[in-house]
Amino acid sequence: MKSVKKIIPLIETLANYSIKKFRSDLIAGLTVATLLIPQGMAYALLAGMPPIYGLYTGMVPLVIYAIFGTSRQLSIGPVAISALLILSGVSAVAEPGSTQFISLVIAAGLLIGAFKLILSFLRLGFLVNFISRPVLTGFTSAAAVIILASQLKDALGIQMPRFEFITENFIYAIQHILESNWITGVICFIAILIMLLFKRFLKNFPSGLLVAILGAIIVYLFNLERFDVQIIGEIPKGLPAFKLPILNLEIIKSLLPTVLTVTTIGIVECISIAKVLEAKDKTYSIDPNQELFALGISKIISSFFQSIPASGSFTRSAINFDSGAKTTMATMFTALAMGLSLMFLTPMFYYLPKAVLAAIILVAVIGLFDVKEARNLWKTHKRDFVLMLVTFFATLIFGIEEGVLFGVVLSISLVLIKSSKPHLAILGNIPNTIYYRNINRFPEAKEENNTIILRFDDQLYFANAVYLKDKIYELISDDKYKNLKYLLIDASSIHDIDSTGIHMLHDLDDYLKSRNIELHLCGVTGPARDMLYKNSMMSEPEKHHMSVHEAVLEIHYNKDNPLTNSKSVQTNVSKSIE
Repeated sequence: MKSVKKIIPLIETLANYSIKKFRSDLIAGLTVATLLIPQGMAYALLAGMPPIYGLYTGMVPLVIYAIFGTSRQLSIGPVAISALLILSGVSAVAEPGSTQFISLVIAAGLLIGAFKLILSFLRLGFLVNFISRPVLTGFTSAAAVIILASQLKDALGIQMPRFEFITENFIYAIQHILESNWITGVICFIAILIMLLFKRFLKNFPSGLLVAILGAIIVYLFNLERFDVQIIGEIPKGLPAFKLPILNLEIIKSLLPTVLTVTTIGIVECISIAKVLEAKDKTYSIDPNQELFALGISKIISSFFQSIPASGSFTRSAINFDSGAKTTMATMFTALAMGLSLMFLTPMFYYLPKAVLAAIILVAVIGLFDVKEARNLWKTHKRDFVLMLVTFFATLIFGIEEGVLFGVVLSISLVLIKSSKPHLAILGNIPNTIYYRNINRFPEAKEENNTIILRFDDQLYFANAVYLKDKIYELISDDKYKNLKYLLIDASSIHDIDSTGIHMLHDLDDYLKSRNIELHLCGVTGPARDMLYKNSMMSEPEKHHMSVHEAVLEIHYNKDNPLTNSKSVQTNVSKSIE
């Protein structure tokens, strides 16, 4: 039964459920639903889909996630980034809004779910860590610009052709600004203003739903359709029907780049949001692999009920948390509210102006511009700031998928470059202590006579083994160390050694012996020591020491002057401890 509860966390949730939790979850679930209804329609349009599919996505995926998910407050459903990624990828194969396009989007959801399930079963969720925070910041900021450009036509009421480059959207909008529908522009502007005011003073109020209802009423009362104000029109009534997604090898090949990108970004979004909420709640822990399973199975099942790919929404999750959600039943109540809306409320949105949905999207993407993080990177880490900027411009210039891939490749490249030339420090003794520190950072540190003490701050492997050997050769050739007798390597930061590293140590030892220099290793960690044992590098135990201080004692004082100097050092050690 324990394993079943692990796979289906909702069983344990219901076993410990109470009236108090029910009330909290019900309020939170209904609150999120009021935000999800307008957002669902808006993000469906952003993805190139009819609005009804956004409402479908606010129901079935939530039910499945509530059963299998471990985050109590994570709110999944349609989100801006996933919608944009879907539009960008699938529109290269089919015309947005067409029957083929709709079919491919549903199929993409099934494939994304399958990939997440595979990652869960193989416990490979760690692979998404290759998207660093600067890359994600640069990508999401660029995505916000792209989303903004995509909404200009609905926000201004301009008929715009599709362009290859984002800058063309802005140039076209500026050139044809006089052709815009001023009523549409006013509706969009007022809707944005209302939502920003509520966000500033009453952030949990369902301002999106409010402006949607007001917009529909105003269009109906003043018959604004006759002034070419674009509306949603008829939205099908009723729950989503069961329908098999169309899938074959050709479709899989055409969707694969999009599926991989949406899968990766979606996992990063969901796990990141879940971890933030976990840290705030402090009463439970999420299971990342179970989360992948829940997200995967929810996408697979919901694809049979005409849902577009869902992901975690930070805004809705934050509202879910602030509204008092205690368990995943809050998500279940959100899904129930969405189901009732599908059954009874869709006729109310017939007159909903597209300008209001554009406003909802524009307000939502404001949060994608992480200006605070950019400032922090500029002040504290220039390299990561450059990485963020490069990803930002690569995404804008080359496209969504290309920008993410470029950022990931650049991140890995920078890690490899840094790892190929890791930090190397010459250590000296802090007088009257047992501590040895970098002589460049601690001017008072004194080097031992006829000895170099090196600390190598990385694993020793094929990418940096030659670098370490070359640096050592360079050091021992320096006139400063012409009387060198001992080379001590502080290996306490070397957490692993591969075969190339082992060969390098053998070569180094042979070279040093030819020059009458002894190689000593200090503070070798367990995994590295195992490799040394296996490769006959521990055959001289007198050259292996628990610490740098112990090595200095044994080499200099027990050997060269065992009586006087040993007592002197021990006295200093005692003083430093006292």
